[in-house]
Amino acid sequence: MSPSSPSTARILLDRFAAWHRLTPPERADVETALAGLHPGAEHDPERAAELLARVWWSFLVEPGDGVAGALIAEAGAVAALLAVLAALPTPDALPDMTPAASIRGTLPGVPTPDATRALARWRPRFGDRGLVGALRSAASLHLRVLLPGDDAWPRRVADLGEHGPVCLWTLGRAELLDRPRVGALVGSRAATPYGLQVTADIAEAWCRQGFTVLSGGAYGVDRQAHRTALAVGGDTVAVLAGGLDRLYPAGNEPLLREIAERGCLVAEQPPGTAPTRWRFLQRNRLIASLAAVVVVTEAGHRSGALNTARHAAQLGRPIGAVPGSVVSGSSAGANRIIRDGIAQLVATGDEALGMLALQPELEPSPVAGLRAELVRLHDALHPRQPAPTAALAARAGLAETTVSAGLGELELLGLAVRTGDGRWRRG
Repeated sequence: MSPSSPSTARILLDRFAAWHRLTPPERADVETALAGLHPGAEHDPERAAELLARVWWSFLVEPGDGVAGALIAEAGAVAALLAVLAALPTPDALPDMTPAASIRGTLPGVPTPDATRALARWRPRFGDRGLVGALRSAASLHLRVLLPGDDAWPRRVADLGEHGPVCLWTLGRAELLDRPRVGALVGSRAATPYGLQVTADIAEAWCRQGFTVLSGGAYGVDRQAHRTALAVGGDTVAVLAGGLDRLYPAGNEPLLREIAERGCLVAEQPPGTAPTRWRFLQRNRLIASLAAVVVVTEAGHRSGALNTARHAAQLGRPIGAVPGSVVSGSSAGANRIIRDGIAQLVATGDEALGMLALQPELEPSPVAGLRAELVRLHDALHPRQPAPTAALAARAGLAETTVSAGLGELELLGLAVRTGDGRWRRG
């Protein structure tokens, strides 16, 4: 049966229920949770099948699994999962079989040795009821899952190819992920006062230009980048290495909750997933792919920020680094990537903005220098489709009174136009 058949979602849900030994009430709970993860999928059988397949894949595989990515690219997420299910025995037979005996068949487009290793790698998570618990947690936290093809899906992650995310779990304003103006600020967890100051300078400069500040939610440079963006009324996104029910590190939980309310939290794996060293490294590749530019503000020789910079270099992203004292171990890594020609030297917020010349589509915008709420309001305006004040307030996440006043200011600057029926479009 074709993966796009309207009944495919039902077939896949039947397989899910069998593998996880769901009772009828549990199955109903899973269906309700899935409907909440992706509004609209409930009434679109093809999208519902895609959602369940990608949610299941995100639990089965580790981030960046190239075999899974190649298989999904070859066959589609639904057909790929059905092929994997066909290569395994029935759920009832599985507990009595050895790992080697429990694998049969091949996977489309995947060499047999790679398929055998991949199936052995994925097999232990099939039937793990942790995924059922993850769906319950996702429902209670009001998470949303982004799928490729969604309006908010970040198109830049396509540069990761077969190592890209199968889906993204989000909490907050997911539309921030696909903006053209997303800059990553990364660096040491044990940042010095110098590193914190230059991070704040660059984050503030970027926010004034309407950039979304992206980082990893950790201590040190990450925390300073997020806090500065929030303090000046800018937008910020934190990419986490574990599930969104595990706000890590615990000391940053209040900050991460504020980011969820005003910006966006994002993860590749479902709730219940613990952050591990491998997942932190894979998180770095996701940060590099989401960003249009990456700046390392302070990093020692072994800093994870250098891993992010390497990923950014492989993806062709412009990279900047702030130099530090030659006798400071805290800046040894940043100094090295400048010396090796991997990163452009950046000393101030204005110089970080100068990196925009490396990507013409990111040249300073007409709202440069305006306060953050006007930048957000300008972003909410469409150049051809006018909208009423209430709709603009919802898009921008601002009070209607603030929007009304801001539209007047933008109109005076020629950046907003009022139509005859009282609606507004971009000038």
